[in-house]
Amino acid sequence: MTWLQKNRVLVPIDFSEESFAALQPAREFVQEPSQLYVLHILSHLHPAEPGVIWNTIDDETRKKHALEALHERLKDSEYQGVHLAILVGDPSSKIIDYAQEINADLIVIPSHGRTGLSRFLLGSVAERVIRFAHCPVVVLRK
Repeated sequence: MTWLQKNRVLVPIDFSEESFAALQPAREFVQEPSQLYVLHILSHLHPAEPGVIWNTIDDETRKKHALEALHERLKDSEYQGVHLAILVGDPSSKIIDYAQEINADLIVIPSHGRTGLSRFLLGSVAERVIRFAHCPVVVLRK
């Protein structure tokens, strides 16, 4: 094993093409797909959303649908054995906590490249992950 190879690599996925593209570089850091951990974070449901009011949607249903979508998107043989997880909450906090929980050696995360006011107002998930993660973080730019 070289110094670049890792035992556990976390790839946060937000269903953007950039996030799925991060899987290929992440795959180069591990020997087998079972060393990859893919994480998707759902935002909290707002109590005033119609699905919540009418009791037609809840976090468990949303997690189930997101997991099915990930399975569908990662059905190729090169991703057999990849660990998939769906959590609910603040993306940067959940990524940092999950990386600690699985004892990740590396996080590979895309940057959406926001600049100026939009970056200031929205913040940067990648920036917060870099700042607070317990392990190295590779940020992929467009």
